[in-house]
Amino acid sequence: MNKTIIEARGVSFTYEGADSPAVDNVSLSVSQGEFLAILGRNGSGKSTFAKLLNALLLPTAGELTVNGIRPVSEDDCYAVRKSCGMVFQNPDNQIVTTIVEEDCAFGLENLGTPPAEIRRRVDEALESVGMSDFAQASPSMLSGGQKQRIAVAGVLAMRPKIIVFDESTAMLDPIGRRDVFSLARRLNIEEGITIVWITHFMEEAALADRLVVMDGGRVAMEGAPREVFAQTKRVLALGLDVPEMMKLADGLRKAGVKLPQRLMTVNEMAVELCRLKSKN
Repeated sequence: MNKTIIEARGVSFTYEGADSPAVDNVSLSVSQGEFLAILGRNGSGKSTFAKLLNALLLPTAGELTVNGIRPVSEDDCYAVRKSCGMVFQNPDNQIVTTIVEEDCAFGLENLGTPPAEIRRRVDEALESVGMSDFAQASPSMLSGGQKQRIAVAGVLAMRPKIIVFDESTAMLDPIGRRDVFSLARRLNIEEGITIVWITHFMEEAALADRLVVMDGGRVAMEGAPREVFAQTKRVLALGLDVPEMMKLADGLRKAGVKLPQRLMTVNEMAVELCRLKSKN
């Protein structure tokens, strides 16, 4: 059993001047090496919770521990951010220099990392995200998906144990979304990095190890993707959708096609349709 790397116990956060908390009494555990997706309509509290994980915000109530650190002091927050990197929705908000490799090295330079170590980590990070050929390029000349890869490389160079992706594919085209999601999944599987993936795209969430659905600052649903999406009426009532393949399977079943329940991905649908074809 993997150890717990994130533990939230009754965590709440209220913005100054707000009438109600943005995050309200959330208790949640994340295991080391897990790929957790967090869903929720706009204003559900998911992005605020992401900022709490990265110690950009501190709980106004409850207790939050990230990689064994409870962020209370400034030094604690600094330590949390070394363990938990964050990739934002708009990569332009995260890129700070005019050369790709310099941007990747920015965080390490602020830490006072020796130049030789910076060189090694930057090269490894750019290689990991498939952007080595663009090391001397200007980020302004890259596509949205490429910029997001550079943002990920900058986080990877810091060697975090956790990466939070806060709607990091929201501004990308379908190809860019696929590439960035695939990168996150590979980092999770091959390097054991714990991923917290916040998204509006059900097809991405369907591939996570576990889902958490937030509503009104609280955890409304939690479980494996198939378990959560099987509760279609409840998911729709929370202002969300279900994966396209689940809707297609439902429509085909109503038309008389004998398909199993809980088909969720394109591959699963293809396999079942091929099976039916081979029978006929």
